[in-house]
Amino acid sequence: MLKDPTVTSVEQAAFKEVAKVLEPFRRHETPITRDTDITADLDLDSLAVMNLLMQVEEKFDISIPLNLIPEIRTVGDLVKVIEQLTKGA
Repeated sequence: MLKDPTVTSVEQAAFKEVAKVLEPFRRHETPITRDTDITADLDLDSLAVMNLLMQVEEKFDISIPLNLIPEIRTVGDLVKVIEQLTKGA
């Protein structure tokens, strides 16, 4: 498989970590992709989403500002936020 040159190593690491955390919530054989809607496709409630975000914050040593949380709908959205916050660190 060829690597996408537009995807950074931070994005790749973030996606792998998020996908690993979300694996128990995956339905059937549907893969977790960047387009996976965290709440709708995985049926996560707000508490589960907050737990996910805390795990991500701990893993990447970042703090996700509360004003960004409503913008995080998909796995790809979360990966973008992780990349932005790790670049700013």
